[in-house]
Amino acid sequence: MSRIGNRKLVIPEGVQVSIDDFKVTVKGPKGEISNTFNKDMNISLEDNSVIVKRPNDLKINKSLHGTTNALISNMIEGVSNGFKKELEIVGVGYRFQVAGNKITVNAGFSHPVEVIVPSDLKAEQVSTTEITISGIDKQKVSEFAANIRKLRQPEPYKGKGIRYKGEYIRRKEGKKAAK
Repeated sequence: MSRIGNRKLVIPEGVQVSIDDFKVTVKGPKGEISNTFNKDMNISLEDNSVIVKRPNDLKINKSLHGTTNALISNMIEGVSNGFKKELEIVGVGYRFQVAGNKITVNAGFSHPVEVIVPSDLKAEQVSTTEITISGIDKQKVSEFAANIRKLRQPEPYKGKGIRYKGEYIRRKEGKKAAK
């Protein structure tokens, strides 16, 4: 029994959900987002909440049941509160610079790396070593933050690189000197 799939998604004030066959559109104070779901899932609106039901107990339908519910929940959360990922860069001379829709990353390469921010996301510079990526689509925010982190992943010996804020990097001991 899917506990995620069976939960009722309460729609907060200021958020409108419309269902057209398999397409769910959510409008809120931060914007509008829509997604098309599998035709087997029965998505319905009942007194200010969204309910997802599956037709039978086949394995694929059980999987889609929880996934569909979680995706609709993320859509509602995104248009009401939004999502954000915070990144920090550690290393001597490593820094971020945000100008308009472009992030310039100096991360120990011979050249600065420029990354274009997608139009539906927003990048803010907290300091020269910290940036915040925000938007209404959880998948796009997470993917863009992961792509920036991939430019210089944190290494385990000195801990240098780009990491999520608060991420723990397991450190390794260096080589021992021969006597």
